[in-house]
Amino acid sequence: MSIIINLFFPLSTTTLHHSRLFSSTKPLTSSSFKPRNFFTCSSVNKCEREYTSVVIVPTGIGADIGGYAGDALPVVRALSSLVDCVISHPNVLNAAMLYWPMPNVLYVEGYALDQFAQGLWALQPVHQNKVGLVLDRGIEEELRIRHLQVADATRASLGLSVVEYVVTDTPLQVEKFVDPKNGQASGRIRHPDSLLRAVNTLINKANVNAIAVVGRLPDDDVDENDDYRQGKGIDTLAGVEAIISHLVVEEFQIPCAHAPALFPLPLTKNLNPKSAAEELGYTFLPCVLSGLSNAPQYLVKGLEPFENGCILASDVDSVVLPVNAFGGPAAIAFGRSMRNKKYQPLIIAVEENETILQDPPEKFGIKVVRVSNYWEAIGVIAAHKAGVDPYSLRRDGIRNIPCTRTQPTLNGSRVSHKGEAITKVEVSGTDSTDNLIYVVLNLVNTHASNIRTANFSHKTRFSAKFNAHGFIMNANARLSNLFGCRTLSTNAFTNV
Repeated sequence: MSIIINLFFPLSTTTLHHSRLFSSTKPLTSSSFKPRNFFTCSSVNKCEREYTSVVIVPTGIGADIGGYAGDALPVVRALSSLVDCVISHPNVLNAAMLYWPMPNVLYVEGYALDQFAQGLWALQPVHQNKVGLVLDRGIEEELRIRHLQVADATRASLGLSVVEYVVTDTPLQVEKFVDPKNGQASGRIRHPDSLLRAVNTLINKANVNAIAVVGRLPDDDVDENDDYRQGKGIDTLAGVEAIISHLVVEEFQIPCAHAPALFPLPLTKNLNPKSAAEELGYTFLPCVLSGLSNAPQYLVKGLEPFENGCILASDVDSVVLPVNAFGGPAAIAFGRSMRNKKYQPLIIAVEENETILQDPPEKFGIKVVRVSNYWEAIGVIAAHKAGVDPYSLRRDGIRNIPCTRTQPTLNGSRVSHKGEAITKVEVSGTDSTDNLIYVVLNLVNTHASNIRTANFSHKTRFSAKFNAHGFIMNANARLSNLFGCRTLSTNAFTNV
């Protein structure tokens, strides 16, 4: 008797591949990350683990909340008052001319967040960064002066350490478009080498450790941008902005964020509040410089050990995402971490925050708590932080405790698996029907949140007492009773 398990893990990546151009920049490395101090003790001998949440709203996908001008920032503001640390990214925290300083919020670029979630990078909180400014040579003089005035204003009025700027040796020629395959915002840079040379100059000559990039993007057509200004559609600038920051972070492993250089649009009375932050001034640079000023540094595994204080993916206690945006590297990585017994972050899917994507958590075998909105998400996190089962706060949320039975053997061999998500089970053999069905039910029940289909094929002889058709029908009947399956056949069932 044998059970064949087919494993399938779909991956979705947005990594921009290119050769390393500058090897002189050495990233901070660590061969064995030492995590930050997990516990804090007060004078009343109360010890507790620091609680860390991650808030993700992917950019350029038309998210109802977080798809416009900093409209997910209130979510982080509220959450930061509850937990010890919030990790999020520029798409959530940037609001053009507006920003909100929060000492326990870490401003992490999207590519770096993906690397962090996969356990490849760690985050090192800092008190202050030395920020360098890169200006696209394609920016007109008036816009260039406006952006330099913003940099000076943040230095004089906010005390930020924006130390030097450089103009690229060639216009970057940034292009934006919407990907016809999936409807997401995208784009390209005609001269990425010019951008990397400018960043390299600032790192080596001005000793900066964070980079703000201002690229000249095509001005929006008023009619084409009308939906976005009314709180509908997607941010067409967002995709190429992410490509620019990804390129710099992947190459140099330091914090980076992008602000577009655009001429102001004509005044409109029909403006949705979600988009209003981008109508206040001449640049989107203030929030970028503010975020980069104390963004955590990125630590890459290497040869030298690193001191205590860095934050690892294993420190994350909860992750919050839009309900249909679970296809990105960070979401999948955090979802897979639930199979590692050392840490199991609570993953929350917010149903009210819909996007143009069709990537629900079930598609990737990720077990989540579904909530209607961010109000509920913050309530669930509050319960989780307090050590309270969130389901105990719901009517009839707690059922009778189940009994775990010892898994029987088949023909003397114990059924085992590697612990990955099982999406397909195929069985054949000669064992007794009752024993076989129990083993299948046990296996399927263990992975009920991940499994989608199970096929039962009669490939070898059963004992004369049972025939293949009878076994399959009996198995389907029991599986139907257990899982409430609506689609049954003599060969397969669908777990709905």
